[in-house]
Amino acid sequence: MTMPYPAGLPVLLDRTTVELGDVLLGGSPLRVMRLSPAGRHAYDQLRAGGPASSATRRLARRLTDAGLAHPAPAPVAEFDVTVVVPARDHAAALDRCLSAIGNRHPVVVVDDASLDADAVAKVAAEHGARLIRRDTCGGPAAARNTALGLVDTEYVAFLDSDCVAPRDWMTFLGGHFNDPLVAAVAPRVVPHDTDTPARRYAVAASALDLGEDPARVVPLGKVSYVPTAALVVRRDAVKSLRFNEDLRYGEDVDLIWRLHAAGHRVRYDPAVQVRHDEPATWPGVLARRFRYGTSAAPLARSHPRSTAPLVVSAAPAALVAGLAARQPLVAAVGAVLTWRASHRAVARAQPAQLSPVRLGARAVAGTALGTGRYLSQIAPPLALAGLAHRRTRLTVASLVLAPAIERWVRRRPPIDLPRFLAAALADDLAYGAGVWAGAIRHRTAAPLRPILRTKERPDA
Repeated sequence: MTMPYPAGLPVLLDRTTVELGDVLLGGSPLRVMRLSPAGRHAYDQLRAGGPASSATRRLARRLTDAGLAHPAPAPVAEFDVTVVVPARDHAAALDRCLSAIGNRHPVVVVDDASLDADAVAKVAAEHGARLIRRDTCGGPAAARNTALGLVDTEYVAFLDSDCVAPRDWMTFLGGHFNDPLVAAVAPRVVPHDTDTPARRYAVAASALDLGEDPARVVPLGKVSYVPTAALVVRRDAVKSLRFNEDLRYGEDVDLIWRLHAAGHRVRYDPAVQVRHDEPATWPGVLARRFRYGTSAAPLARSHPRSTAPLVVSAAPAALVAGLAARQPLVAAVGAVLTWRASHRAVARAQPAQLSPVRLGARAVAGTALGTGRYLSQIAPPLALAGLAHRRTRLTVASLVLAPAIERWVRRRPPIDLPRFLAAALADDLAYGAGVWAGAIRHRTAAPLRPILRTKERPDA
């Protein structure tokens, strides 16, 4: 049985959760949760002042695990944490990073075989940081593991040297650890500068920025990973697993998924923001996206059930495919099956205010956006084939452009829409090329295959 939620740790409903009488609609993946009379009483108590009774604590755990609600802890006054900063050259960025950290908590700088070791050592000394020198460059995973073996505080805050964090960012995140199941918490990572078009594009498209909404981090969920560019962890939980030093990219994703598999909770809290240097040029952006893409194959081999380029349910997938291929019969069958599945979910929950059409529309919209990303990243030849035919051109173009348009509208970056669309398509192609390169190198098709999600029963 899962450990109940801690007493006294407040929760807030996710902004996308819809409350309809005794029914809650939301979460990731989308679900309908009906509250029994006892559950309704526990829910009212929870909203009034936080979990106290065993019933409210059990409900709070279910809500936060399902993504219908999130912890809302207060900052902690005292936090036993060591800040670990891996570095390789770039002394000026390291100086800026350490200046922002201050001297409230011990800091360890791991020099991962810098070419100018004296410059890194000088900056560390000026800020009173402990310096650990590695003679060979092993990458971020090896640098962090080196520090883990020497740190003796209860918590460790990993921070990349090209990041600038608020002075007390760890204490603001530390309240999440009042939940003994929480092993890691990540802030939001946003671009540090917007002085070039590439960096202005990153305001809405950085792979490190996971959005403005808090989340439980779960594979294939709304937030499926968090980067270790800025991450606070329980030392013992991570020390027993360690970073996989064989992974040059994706080592942070691998660790998060192994923490999840071990039964820990990982939280994303965007209320705290850490600023990060994004590539200043378009070649830099595309090269980084290619490198990130190469990590998909080794991650898929190690975590076959945790990663996929596209996750769809059969009914909305049939509807989207039928529309894209201009096959009205297939689209009609998909529409009927989508309505039927939504109607069954609504009938089980029995909320008078919830429309099966509304529920089905959310599923279809999510499937369309996912399909568009799949076409532009993993299956560009299929997208080109659809664009080449007059009959399917408009639908395929709409699918391919829809994810980028949705991001631009939601984030409103300081770059005009046409340039953003062009950059987003190049970004997707670079990432997809990396995925294909990794798949070929590791001789696996796992990161290329979509997953068909089986029917999930809504919570009762």
